[in-house]
Amino acid sequence: MSNVKYAPEEPIAAIATALAPAALGIVRCSGKNCIELVSAVFSRPNALRAASGNTLVYGWIISGGAKIDEVMVSVYRAPKSFTGEDMIEISCHGGPGVVMAIHSLLLNSGFRQAERGEFTFRAFINGKTDLTKAEAVQEIIDSRTGESRSRAAGRLAGNLFEEIDAIKKLIIDTLASIEVEIEYPEDEETIADSFDMQNLKQAERRLEALGSTWQGEKLYQDGARVVLCGRTNAGKSSLFNAILKEDRAIVSDIEGTTRDWLESWVDFDGVPVRLFDTAGLRKTDDVIEAHGVELTKNLSQDADVILYLADASAGLTQDDTAFLSECTEPVVFIWNKCDKTERKTPLPPITEINPKIHAVLEISAKNAFGFEKLYAAVKNVLTDGIPSERAQAGLGSARQKAAVEEALESVRHSICAAQDDYTLDAVVEDLENALNYLGEITGEVSADDVLGSIFSRFCVGK
Repeated sequence: MSNVKYAPEEPIAAIATALAPAALGIVRCSGKNCIELVSAVFSRPNALRAASGNTLVYGWIISGGAKIDEVMVSVYRAPKSFTGEDMIEISCHGGPGVVMAIHSLLLNSGFRQAERGEFTFRAFINGKTDLTKAEAVQEIIDSRTGESRSRAAGRLAGNLFEEIDAIKKLIIDTLASIEVEIEYPEDEETIADSFDMQNLKQAERRLEALGSTWQGEKLYQDGARVVLCGRTNAGKSSLFNAILKEDRAIVSDIEGTTRDWLESWVDFDGVPVRLFDTAGLRKTDDVIEAHGVELTKNLSQDADVILYLADASAGLTQDDTAFLSECTEPVVFIWNKCDKTERKTPLPPITEINPKIHAVLEISAKNAFGFEKLYAAVKNVLTDGIPSERAQAGLGSARQKAAVEEALESVRHSICAAQDDYTLDAVVEDLENALNYLGEITGEVSADDVLGSIFSRFCVGK
């Protein structure tokens, strides 16, 4: 977006719903003369012009006297709208042809096609939202699980902004006391004695805590790669289908049925997981199957967790042991088909093969036995090192994480400067730098290219 040049109030329009058959579709408009321009293609122009903010007006969209569709028009008056400008949202029938016809008519009636994220960008520049909330909008759109959505919703509600604001206040209060000392100096033995250091130390602790939230937040945003591996006919495809609750993969008693990998996003106890079903591991003269086996090995090397399946009725083979011993990624080992056999001897120990094996489970993909333990085991591996209790406020992007680290470094430097008896001006410079880094998170300090990068990730119409 940073490369797009447009007048701040220029009227824009975009389709805000998916172009697919649906009950309703929405075309969104914002900007100067927005209401007047829509009135020109509306069957009740005077009613639309007279409408107060936050009201609905019924009518038809018309073109050259011909009726295009029966609609409800939502009217929002500046500054009480999402963008802070006059806004219109046209709710029409959701057929793609209808939605595109209305959108095309608006573009021929004085509106410009909105850029990606331009509505939210206007909300930001008009002071209707800060960058943490703007980024949270896209996080909610992209969320794949309820936990992911909940974390993003917290940022949208302002919990991250409030934490940043509280840390800034600690720094600002310290700066104020330093300014008093500069104006009215007293005879203190050291610089550190000339003002209260407690606010700075508290700011340091809170920045450390805030920075530590990114590992967990990133997991719930980006998700994890979990790869099903094992010999042919171990039940990988059956487990894949059972987790998805649909028949995505072909299941057969014939070895080597799966030649290529399949993938799907699933919810593992709140964690978004990109689950891969892969070709069975075995030596084969079939060129295509051999290529599939090689793909399986490559996928396993990029996995966050490997789910290795073995047939409990067949036991462990040398091929199983060879693959497991070479794994460098975390492994959850699964004895599958535990419903098929009554064991007279215990299953062999597995964790001794490789310290990367974090858990050994017994399940039945056919009967969905042991799935709760499976989800919990995978989540335990993925969240290792992440605090079990969710923080009140968490970071929502790598950009925010980098800014917090810079702010923390500046605060630490200011503490060292005071303790090492540098000048008060040096302490002030570090603290002002910290405030600037925190301002980058909320958007109070921002470069055009940074804004462009953020809003270009949004949908058109958002």
